[in-house]
Amino acid sequence: MVTASVTGIGTAFPPQAAQDDLWEGYFDRHYEGGRRGLAKRIFANSGVRTRQAAVSPLLEDVSDWSTERRMRRFQVEAVPLGKEAVGRALTDAGLSADEIGLFAVCSCTGYATPGLDILLARDLGMSPTVQRLFVGHMGCYAALPSLGAVSDFVVARERPALLLCAELTSLHLQPAGARADIQQIVSHALFSDAAAAVVVTPGSSGYAVKEVCAVTDTTTADHMTWEVTDLGFRMGLSPQVPSVLALHVRKMIDDLLSRHGLTIGDVDGWAVHPGGPKILDVVGEQLGLADDALAASRGVLSAYGNCSSPTVLLVLDALRKLERPPHRVVMLAFGPGLTLYGTLLEGPTLAA
Repeated sequence: MVTASVTGIGTAFPPQAAQDDLWEGYFDRHYEGGRRGLAKRIFANSGVRTRQAAVSPLLEDVSDWSTERRMRRFQVEAVPLGKEAVGRALTDAGLSADEIGLFAVCSCTGYATPGLDILLARDLGMSPTVQRLFVGHMGCYAALPSLGAVSDFVVARERPALLLCAELTSLHLQPAGARADIQQIVSHALFSDAAAAVVVTPGSSGYAVKEVCAVTDTTTADHMTWEVTDLGFRMGLSPQVPSVLALHVRKMIDDLLSRHGLTIGDVDGWAVHPGGPKILDVVGEQLGLADDALAASRGVLSAYGNCSSPTVLLVLDALRKLERPPHRVVMLAFGPGLTLYGTLLEGPTLAA
């Protein structure tokens, strides 16, 4: 049977800003009364040291922009960012753009037609016969079902596929001040912009995609939301999310691994979406992981913030660049639904 393997990863980021500078230069003066002290604590305890913004609030305040204006700006900013990430992924995999059989694009922060899939396929010189897929509005976990879709294509067609996750959360800054609830403050403190692309090819020369699985708890559907409003997209993020993850994550991972004759102890790499410090704490506790098992996830959160769908791919890239990369990786991501997604990857056996 043909194996689908991740053989190239590329990332791209807009300009970076320090978390302290974002607080002092913009958010500090936009929260009022008791909310200011609360917001300051949330920013300080977010686990984020630096993050990126295609539209930085230090330079432009988009909080009163219409959704139409934000969507038009998305195309302007996302095309070059996506092109950079895709180009790096193709170079990493040793492929040219015209060899790609399926080009999938994932985003929950920007929509237009023609979209990134069409514009980048044109600009990068992909074949006119390339198949395209757009995955929208799934949120932070979207990279994993999208990886499953492109992997299925590779197995079925025995041709390379490419996945791009591109998110510009900075375009959805919501009004602060008296109108900002705690969920919005958390969102303002965590979210960031990035693009990440992965090339998946037939064969086993990279990280083989062994399985993608999911669990959705629809009884908690209101715990994480991403609503389209006249002033951009608005995040709803219940403080109960870590508790819901605690109910499901261990069983999902045990079941995933058992289907491959494995246990948690057989996994030497964990690429967990860093939705926030509490998310990582809960996953580590429920899976019984050593303190350093989630170091890559915490490092990505600190350096890049929560970039929505690209973030788990940033963690995989960080693991892949270690002096001794892990052989067996479990990827985990979470989002609206409330949904948990897991993916098992297996690399070539390392020499002793």
